[in-house]
Amino acid sequence: MPTFAELGLPESVTRALDAEGFAAPFPIQAATLPDTLAGRDLLGRGQTGSGKTLAFGLAILARLGGGRSRPTAPRGLVLVPTRELATQVVDALEPYAKALGLRTAVVVGGLSMNKQVAELRRGVDLLVATPGRLTDHTNQRTCDLSEVTITALDEADRMADMGFLPQVRAILDLTPRDGQRLLFSATLDGDVDALVRQYLTDPVTRSVASATSQVETMDHHVLVVDNANRGRVVAEIAARDGRTILFVRTKHGADRLVRTLRREGVVAGPLHGGKSQNARNRALDGFRTGEVPVLVATDVAARGIHIDDVGLVVHVDPPADPKAYLHRAGRTARAGEDGVVVTVVTPDQRREVDDLTRQAGVSATVTSVGPGSPALAEVTGARMPSGVPVAEPPKPPQPAPKAGRRSGGGGRGRSGGARGGDTAGGTRSGGRPAGGGRSGGGASRSSGGARSASASGGGRDSSGSIVRFSSAGGGTSQPGRGRNR
Repeated sequence: MPTFAELGLPESVTRALDAEGFAAPFPIQAATLPDTLAGRDLLGRGQTGSGKTLAFGLAILARLGGGRSRPTAPRGLVLVPTRELATQVVDALEPYAKALGLRTAVVVGGLSMNKQVAELRRGVDLLVATPGRLTDHTNQRTCDLSEVTITALDEADRMADMGFLPQVRAILDLTPRDGQRLLFSATLDGDVDALVRQYLTDPVTRSVASATSQVETMDHHVLVVDNANRGRVVAEIAARDGRTILFVRTKHGADRLVRTLRREGVVAGPLHGGKSQNARNRALDGFRTGEVPVLVATDVAARGIHIDDVGLVVHVDPPADPKAYLHRAGRTARAGEDGVVVTVVTPDQRREVDDLTRQAGVSATVTSVGPGSPALAEVTGARMPSGVPVAEPPKPPQPAPKAGRRSGGGGRGRSGGARGGDTAGGTRSGGRPAGGGRSGGGASRSSGGARSASASGGGRDSSGSIVRFSSAGGGTSQPGRGRNR
């Protein structure tokens, strides 16, 4: 395996990699960096945890090094499907941007449009964005993409699943036709393949993993339980030691399950698209630190969870299709580590789940279990919950309404605002989502402070909101070593 220096990265970047604990490149980095550093368009296929963030991120930063961006006109662009992933990408790349004297920023829905405009006006070299909110900025002429020399699309298949491809195409049309483009996707479905053919020029293809190869480092189990005992079995699984993610199909189902688990004595938190960005950040931060060991999530949020040491993933509701199974399962067994994936089914769901796991390329062990079953404890580490209800976490203080405005938030900049800029179809001019929600006001996250192992890094201001921005001058929060690359 070549060293990072032998792959052609600048010395300042290799020193930063060494300081972050990266002695050698991951296979996907070794496979892609020579081509991307040479300016070639690239189609990369690698699973979560494979190191693809640094694979495209280091190439972009190295090619931007030595230049300067003018206000509102970034030179590098990364598009991602979710707000959480955008934050994690910026966190992963900050140490190397700083080493090169480059400025990074993140533009996502759910946070203050005005604060993002202010960051863009200061000058940004690398912009990481979700399609909806970036569309808001381009429509309002607060972001100019005419000087973007290199663009990366991360998790393009997920953006297709979420209906973002029309916005992605419109964004790419605003970048120079001769710009370098990198696309990473776990699968090459029809829509993604069409995107490759339309926007990539003579791309090289590099793949270090098939779409199902990651399942080889996981143990897969189907636990059959009668419907009357299903809830009790799920509670015992959730009471285990260690980080656990429970997947359900709907946001209302996630909230109900969290309430049930907390009544049983299990510290659990919800993560789904119905939560404000601040609430989602708090849930992920609590999960990373271990304060909230159980995360109850929906498929929409699945691709935003990039956290190491998740020992167990549970399909409380069976996934809709094989792709959803693999996306959910990919939250464990990251970077070659082992993990356990469990699907809880009732007898009438058994045939459907058998077909689904077979199509996903998974060989699952089927076991009949019940509350207190030794087999349940052996597979999942399940144990009896304490039965002592867990108090609901205190809600963060809300700022007093400004004079002359109605309490209850008729204004556009409402804190914790809804999902403006993060829904397929974009928002109306003025930054207000087409569905009627308002783009929410988030205050700036402090760029100073000590190093944090949290992937979202940094501190929060008094409202708990975030807007990520890093610069070469002064310390920025950095991700923990070996995490979330």
